[in-house]
Amino acid sequence: MTERPILLVEDNRSDIQLTQRAFAKSKIANALIVAEDGQAALDYLFGNPTWKLPAVVLLDLNLPRVSGLVVLRQIRANARTRLLPVVVLTTSKEDQDMIGSYSLGANSYIRKPVSFIEFSAAVAQLGVYWLALNEVPPHLE
Repeated sequence: MTERPILLVEDNRSDIQLTQRAFAKSKIANALIVAEDGQAALDYLFGNPTWKLPAVVLLDLNLPRVSGLVVLRQIRANARTRLLPVVVLTTSKEDQDMIGSYSLGANSYIRKPVSFIEFSAAVAQLGVYWLALNEVPPHLE
């Protein structure tokens, strides 16, 4: 069975590269699909119903075109993606962002660590949990 990809929704080029390096360092084999704004994420998720859904969506909140909270709302409103694991991965320290994310159905809210070592450790833990330990409903496999 082909590994399901991971969808990274992130507009910051440095954070994208940091995530790619952390995934490589952690030996996470799943392909990393990058959507650099909220609309690109929605296009990926809803553009072709025959595409395999990602194993997990790593979603930044502050995005151009369509915000992360709007993306999350759309994911939860669609029957095909409603149960898709979504991890908010953001620099926001605003309580309202955290509350809004969980209110809209985020599975997890993680503040991006500042250092590469901390970020790599967080990505490794994300990989182990969401890709190895977490069980998904059959229709998402």
